Formats: sequence, structure tokens, C-alpha cells
Amino acid sequence: MQGQMWSYILKRVLLMIPTLLGVLTLTFAVVQFVPGGPVEQMLLELKGKGDAAVSGAESSGGGSTYRGRQGIDAERLAEVKALYGFDKPPLERYFMMLKRFAQFDLGQSYYQHQSVWQLVVSKLPVSISIGLWTFFLTYLVSIPLGIAKAVRDGSRFDAVTSTMILVGYAIPGFVLGVLLLVIFGGGSFLQIFPLRGLTSDNWNDLTLMGKVMDYLWHLVLPITASVLGSFAVVTMLTKNSFLEEIRKQYVLTARAKGLTEKQVLWKHVFRNALLPLVTGFPAAFIGAFFTGSLLIETLFSLDGLGLLSYESVMRRDYPVVFGTLYLFTLIGLFTKLISDLCYVYVDPRIQFGAGGGS
Repeated sequence: MQGQMWSYILKRVLLMIPTLLGVLTLTFAVVQFVPGGPVEQMLLELKGKGDAAVSGAESSGGGSTYRGRQGIDAERLAEVKALYGFDKPPLERYFMMLKRFAQFDLGQSYYQHQSVWQLVVSKLPVSISIGLWTFFLTYLVSIPLGIAKAVRDGSRFDAVTSTMILVGYAIPGFVLGVLLLVIFGGGSFLQIFPLRGLTSDNWNDLTLMGKVMDYLWHLVLPITASVLGSFAVVTMLTKNSFLEEIRKQYVLTARAKGLTEKQVLWKHVFRNALLPLVTGFPAAFIGAFFTGSLLIETLFSLDGLGLLSYESVMRRDYPVVFGTLYLFTLIGLFTKLISDLCYVYVDPRIQFGAGGGS
């Protein structure tokens, strides 16, 4: 069994390489045709046109006839290209990028004068705060609620809770966030919660307990806006999974032997019903560390990974774009592997090898 497991893990790790290369190659190829790159933006700044000219040039096209290059002498153009590494042919830049990534060197941002690693680490606290609280609240509420709905299937409780979570699912998080700010953030009614950030201006002057309460107080509105839509998926998945197990023959046999409903539910049904949830649990947990919601972060003035990714794409900050893409793709591939291993651990019937464990 151990030999099969390590063989399976090795095979999956080796399969990650072409997947990762495919993602990076496709993105790199697309980027070569995107107008308004860092060279053009720098040339426009040198000409004094600023960002407004960049927007106009982007809408009018790019490539070799890009208008931002007109009026700039060849020597200055060569200097700007060398600054960003565009003095080398695309194929050479591609292999240089792969070499750096193989050494886990994500490069330096064009505009923020920091390494991509430093940028990701600096934005992580905000994304972790939003992601982890959303993850824990979703599972802490949805799994017990889903079990209760399965046990009371068809009852008034089931109907009312289904209506509530589906209404919450139908409301976009950004719209809910605006509504919460208007009602509770001093927009038009009550000024109970802060409008922006994760901490107050006097954070350093607060006591330890004061800092904890201030941090939690700032999280209430963004977490509420972020978590409400997540309840429906996990709750209904839990309910349907438990209902499927409850209706199976082994449950009827357990009841016929005189076991109570509580014993049947927790000793027999629970482990089997958790299988669909276990497969998604590692991905949801690890993803919580790198979750970045652009709309939520923008609305509540939170400087996290979502805002970083958006700004990097808009400014054509290619080292940040490719570095974060490489990092998040690699994390996603390993998370999928961990999910499959957890599935095999929970259900011993699944075997590694060609017939299972994938």
C-alpha cells in the first residue's frame, strides 16, 4: 500500500510539470499580442502624456505601429527596452522566465520596486483575514445546518432555511456589501461599523484586547458580504450527501438491529456522507490563504491579493502577473493532489493505482 501511494504521488507530481508549462506558455503567448505594455507606457510617460494617453493608445491598438513610440529616438527606446528586458527575443525571455521559476525566483515588479515574493507576502494578511474567516464560518454553519436539513427533510424548517440560503446566494457579495455600508456604515442610517480597512488609525495605542476587538469589528461587514453566498453550496451539498446515505440499505439494517437514530447518524452515516466534503476541504482551506476578492477589497478599501492581481494586469506589470500565476497554479495542483489523498484516507475502498485514487 505504501509503495502504491508513493508511486501514485510521484506520477501526479510529474504530471504537474506539463500542466504548469501549458498554463505559463499559453499566458506568455497571449501577452505578446496585448497592446500598451510597460515599454509603451514608459515611453508615453517620457513624452509627458501620462496615463490618459495610455488609455487612448490601448483603445486604438498596439504592436509595431504603436503610437506611443513616435517621437522617441532609437537610443532612448533601446534603453527603455533594456530596462524591462524587452531587448531580448520572446523565446529567450520565455526560457529565462522558466529558469527563474524553477529556482522559485518570481522576479521584480516593474513599478513597485519590490520582489513579487515581497508583494505577495505583504498582501497576504488581508486576504488571509477575509479567506480564513469566510472558510471557517461557512463550514461551521453549513455542515450542521445541512445535517439538520437532511434529518428534517421536507419539514417547515427545511423549506424556510432553503429559502433563506438561496436568497442569500442570489445576492451578489458586492451588492450586499454596498447595502451593509449604507445601513450600518454611516451611509444613510446607522454608523455602527467602520467603513474601511482592517484596523483603526489608533491601532498602535490600543491594548491587546482592544486590538483584537478593533480587528474583529472591522471584519464584520466584509466577512458578512463575503460569506453569505458561500452558505448555499456547502449546505445543500451536505444535505444531499446525508440524504443519499440515509436512504441506503445499510441504514435500514442498522435501524432494524435496534440502533437509535443518533447512533445510526453519527456512527454509520456521518463518515460516508462526508466524502464529497472531504474532497473539497483541502482546496477550500488552502485557497483561503490566497483568496482575493477584488470587489470586496475595493469596496471596503482592503489592500489584498485581489487588488494586486487587478492592478498588475491593468498596468501590465508582467513579473507580478506571471509570478502570481505560477505560484497560484502550483498551489492549486498540489491542493488537488492533497484532496485525492484525503479521499483515499477517508474511504479505504478507494485504491491507488490505475483503478482508483484519482
